[in-house]
Amino acid sequence: MITQEQYKQLVERAQQLGHYLNIDAKRIELEEEELRTQAPDFWDDAKAAEAQMKKVKGLQFWITHYEELQSLVGEVELALEFYKDEMVTEQEVDEAYAKALNTLESLELKNMLRADEDAMDCVLKINSGAGGTESQDWAAMLMRMYLRYAEAHNYRTRIANLQDGDEAGIKTCTIEIEGDMAYGYLKSENGVHRLVRVSPFNAQGKRMTSFASVFVTPLVDDTIEVTVDPSKITWDTFRSSGAGGQNVNKVETGVRLRYQYTDPETGEQEEILIENTESRKQLENRNNAMRLLRSNLYDRELKRRQAAQAKIEAGKKKIEWGSQIRSYVFDDRRVKDHRTNYQTSDVGGVMDGKLDPFIKAYLMSEGGAAGA
Repeated sequence: MITQEQYKQLVERAQQLGHYLNIDAKRIELEEEELRTQAPDFWDDAKAAEAQMKKVKGLQFWITHYEELQSLVGEVELALEFYKDEMVTEQEVDEAYAKALNTLESLELKNMLRADEDAMDCVLKINSGAGGTESQDWAAMLMRMYLRYAEAHNYRTRIANLQDGDEAGIKTCTIEIEGDMAYGYLKSENGVHRLVRVSPFNAQGKRMTSFASVFVTPLVDDTIEVTVDPSKITWDTFRSSGAGGQNVNKVETGVRLRYQYTDPETGEQEEILIENTESRKQLENRNNAMRLLRSNLYDRELKRRQAAQAKIEAGKKKIEWGSQIRSYVFDDRRVKDHRTNYQTSDVGGVMDGKLDPFIKAYLMSEGGAAGA
């Protein structure tokens, strides 16, 4: 059973979090912001109204969840008192403590995600590396892993583009993930993922190494202003493949957007290529491709600002978006994150989407400074 010291630490951490969040000030702010939504002309400007409602929702989130935490901590106190009178069992006390602790740790992690983009939905793109079928199969395994993660967290997913592999797996896929703090959590997955296993595609049963890259960008909405130069856009259409019925193979519903991007600092030019095969209608795919372009441009500006800030903040680690971040060694039953040194032997669980310990370790090491 938990000790009095554990309970004391729980109470202190909850109080400290309440201090960081400044809940009393948030309650006052919420009343003021809700009054603004009651103005007769509130919905005349839909974009401004949506931004205001998002602000209200954010305040309500912290207040509601902190009040829930306080209630759970109170239940632990009651359980300890009832245990003295033999009204509850040790197991019931521990269960109450575990529930309160899980809620506390979840809020502590969310408190680290204070940047505006952390609260956004995200676009997650997976590209298979060199190695043909082996790496394409690995990319498909990663796609399944992230879909399972999203499902476990009640995130909505939509596959915007999917290109099957030559024999197995996939060459690339783009997944839009919508949900609470989706980008804030999944930004930790940016980088190269390395697989080591005995290949099922090798007749000699040799141990093979495969790579796949994962790119995560914030999914911007209409409230985010992003400048797109129409003169730098060209379009191609093509016949889609995969799910969607026979129509996708007969009509050029797939779209390919090419955008000539110029780096504002170096002046270097680069072509941004976006493909969308999500819908059977070409117009809808064009609109989706434009949304993904806006997210890409927003992410580039975000990274540019982060790089500039990293130079100013001495001692703060720069995020290496393209580096190898994690190794999955199936034979040794080991998955290790090279940035945090966190590792687990639960390979099956990880491939089923149990990524929270890796994400927590990353936020503690990289995002801790932002939450201080």
